[in-house]
Amino acid sequence: MAAGPESRRQTWRVADFARALCWEDLPPGVRSQAIRCVLDLCGAAVAGSRTEAAQTAAAYALYAHGTGPSTIIGTGANSTPVGAALANGFAVSALDIDDGYRPVKGHPGAVVFPAVLAAAEEAKSSGIELLTALVIGYEVAMRAGRILHLLYDVYHGSGAWAPVGAAAGAARLLGCNAQQTQHALGIAEFHAAMTPEMRSVEHPSMLKDGIGWGAMVGIASAQLAARGFTGLPALFDAGDVGPHITESLGDKYLILDLYFKPYACCRWAQPAIEGALSAAYQIGATPADMTRVRVHTFEAATHLRSAVPRTTEEAQFSLPWTVACALIDGVVGPEQVVGENLADPTRQELAALVEVVVDAELEEAFPEQALAWVEIETTDGSRARSDPFSAPGDAHTPFSDTELTEKFRDLTTPVLGSHRTRKLASVIERLPDAPDLDEITGLLRCAASPDARLQPS
Repeated sequence: MAAGPESRRQTWRVADFARALCWEDLPPGVRSQAIRCVLDLCGAAVAGSRTEAAQTAAAYALYAHGTGPSTIIGTGANSTPVGAALANGFAVSALDIDDGYRPVKGHPGAVVFPAVLAAAEEAKSSGIELLTALVIGYEVAMRAGRILHLLYDVYHGSGAWAPVGAAAGAARLLGCNAQQTQHALGIAEFHAAMTPEMRSVEHPSMLKDGIGWGAMVGIASAQLAARGFTGLPALFDAGDVGPHITESLGDKYLILDLYFKPYACCRWAQPAIEGALSAAYQIGATPADMTRVRVHTFEAATHLRSAVPRTTEEAQFSLPWTVACALIDGVVGPEQVVGENLADPTRQELAALVEVVVDAELEEAFPEQALAWVEIETTDGSRARSDPFSAPGDAHTPFSDTELTEKFRDLTTPVLGSHRTRKLASVIERLPDAPDLDEITGLLRCAASPDARLQPS
C-alpha cells in the first residue's frame, strides 16, 4: 500500500484499490454481474429518458453546461461530462427501477454509472476500462454508504454516499494517480448532498434520492482532483469504523449483493405487491370483489402513504397506489406511474381500500430484510392471507439472465424499437471485447420518437 499521512490511511487504501484493480483479476461472477448492471442501468435510463424529470434535467444540462463529448441518453445530444452525468443520473433514476443495495437502503448504480460513462467518453476508454471503473465505483460507493450510515443518526439518501464511489471510478478512467484519487474521494464526500431521505419519501419530488446531483458531484470531483484540487481525508478515516469496512476491498465484492427491481416504484412497496398478488390468487379475487386490502410491513414502508398520487414521483412512492395497480394490471411499469392512469378512478378507488400497518417482527428484520404480508377480504366474505414476501430480485432470490434481459426489453423496446433494443443488448454483452464505446453510446444517444414519449403527469 502506498505510504500516506496517518490521517488518511483508509482513504489511501481505497485509492490504491481504485488504481490497482484489474479486470482480468476479478472473479468470473463479478465480471458477469458488472455486465448485468450495465444492461439493467441502460434499460432504466432509456425508459427514464421519456419522463418529464429526465427531459427537464437534460434541457438544463445543455443550458448550463453546453455541449461536449459525453452522451445524454435518449436525447440525440451530447454535453460536457458534468452535464451528461447530471442528466443521465436523473434519467436512470426517473422510473425508480434501478438497482439497489439493501444495507444502505439506496441506489449505487444510478449514481456511479452516469459518472463513469461520462468519464469513459471523455477519456476514450475501452469496454473493459468502463466495466472495471464501474466495479470500482460500486465497491467504494457501497462501503462509503455503510460508513456514512454509522456516522449519522439521520437517514441520508444515495446522493450523500454514492458520489464517493462515482469519484473513484471516474478518477480511474481519467488517469488520476493514487494521491489525486484520494483527494477525489474527499472532494466528493465534502460536496455530496446530505439528502434527508425520509422527508423525500414523505414529499416525493423529482429530487429522487439526490441521484442526479450525486452523479455530477462524482465526475466533477475526479476532474478537480486531476487538475490539482485537494480534499480532506474521506469518511473512510472518520471514526473507527473505516478499517472494518474497507479491509475487504478486493476480497469480498459487494456488487454481488445488489438487488434488481421488477417494478417501477420504491423498493419498500414491492414486498407488498408480491403479497397482494399472492393473496388475490388464493381466492381468485378480482379488484371489483375486494372490500379490504391490508398490508402488514415494516415501519418505513408505512410512509409510502398517498392513495391519490398527482405526479409520477408520488405514484412511485405510494404503497396503496402501486398495490392497486398491480392487482388491476398485474404489473407496475412506466405506464402505471405516468400520465392519464394517475386520474383513473378505478385505481384510485382500489388504492383507497389499501391499509398499511406495522408488523413488529417485520420491523425488527428491517433493513436486513424488507418483508410484507397481505390479507384481502371480498364482498362475499372470502378472506385470504399471504405468506411474508420479500421483493423478487434480491441477492438470495436473484433474477436469471433471461429475466433481466426481458426486463431490459420491456423498458427499451417502446423507446428504441425491437431492432435497436436487440442490438443494444448484444453490444452490452460484448463490452469486454469493445475497443471503444462508440457502439453503445451511439445506441444510447438515440432520441425517442415523439409518440414513444411518456406523457407528463
